[in-house]
Amino acid sequence: MTSELLSGPDLGGGFLHQLSIDREGEATSITYHAQDGGTDANGPPKGPLEVFGFVHPPSPCMFGGPRCWHRRFLMGFSDIGRARQAYNRNRFVLQTMIDQAYDHAPVGVSVALHELVRRVAGPLAQDHLDWYVGGSTAAWLLGARVEPRDIDLGTSRAGVDRIAARLAEYLIEPIAPTDWPGVGIVRGARAFVGTFQEGARVEWSVPIEPRTPSAFEEWSGKVGPVRLLSVSVEEHPVRVTRPEYALVRAHEKRRSSDVAAVLEVVQRLGPDGELLDALLARSALPPSRRQELRQQVLGPRLG
Repeated sequence: MTSELLSGPDLGGGFLHQLSIDREGEATSITYHAQDGGTDANGPPKGPLEVFGFVHPPSPCMFGGPRCWHRRFLMGFSDIGRARQAYNRNRFVLQTMIDQAYDHAPVGVSVALHELVRRVAGPLAQDHLDWYVGGSTAAWLLGARVEPRDIDLGTSRAGVDRIAARLAEYLIEPIAPTDWPGVGIVRGARAFVGTFQEGARVEWSVPIEPRTPSAFEEWSGKVGPVRLLSVSVEEHPVRVTRPEYALVRAHEKRRSSDVAAVLEVVQRLGPDGELLDALLARSALPPSRRQELRQQVLGPRLG
């Protein structure tokens, strides 16, 4: 692999950052590098970057050495401008994101959501592109007493690119094929919507390879299988995933307070037993905990 430095070393969030373009055969990629910047970067940093999707490469990199964090995007030379813009915003908001992740600083979900809806709702509706809010933010919009740490969006392949265009100035990762740890190779983007000091991370993606989604699957890039409800944000109708999705996820992560808060919303709206059973069937929860959650929501089986 040959690498060329495009920017750096730059400072941000207790890290030293570099941006490079890398070529391996016919493949071209652009990489964020970040390493502990010590006192030179007003560090040490408060925590590792894996919470934002960064990984350690299998071997030391030429810019950051053996402990360098990486985010890599499959992009060409012509994409340098938008990659650099996203890289710089990532550096500028990194301290705020780290404070939110490790110091429990308030996450400006309302600020970000209102700006997101203002920019995205009308244009995507005009283009007949589907999108929705998922995760804990969906449960929060339905009235659950939870504290979302970011905003997850679901959409189609065309919607991914359209949302990125509408949020271009907020992007912290450029729209591109990339590896999301725990998810796989996707076409996606991430943004920090708001000011440098107040806002929330927003992320959206679709799998890079088209496939047939499972029943009620939440993030397949196909909106049809997802069970959705509608709420109003800034007088715009916004679709959100049913709370059963957030309930099962909170149970998997052993967030007991979130489980109780989301369960209240599920019971208020009326449980969707078919959806709950499908989510539990493919959950990593052990059978005993699946049955426990099912009984909490639907009561014991009859007969």
